[in-house]
Amino acid sequence: MMGERKLKIVDVARETGLHRNTITLLYNETATRIDIETIDGLCNLFQCNVGDLFEYVPSDARHEEQ
Repeated sequence: MMGERKLKIVDVARETGLHRNTITLLYNETATRIDIETIDGLCNLFQCNVGDLFEYVPSDARHEEQ
């Protein structure tokens, strides 16, 4: 979604009030947890639903990829 809107991490941080590091972890898919406030801020900015931001991958599938 950031790419579609040509937004940089700093742009998302500025518009949502979220910390740049939080956005970087999500962008790089290295975040291990996420706060409800973060989800709310991103859904607000992108005018989307939670399912548009995240995809559930069962832990078995993650282990198979490694």
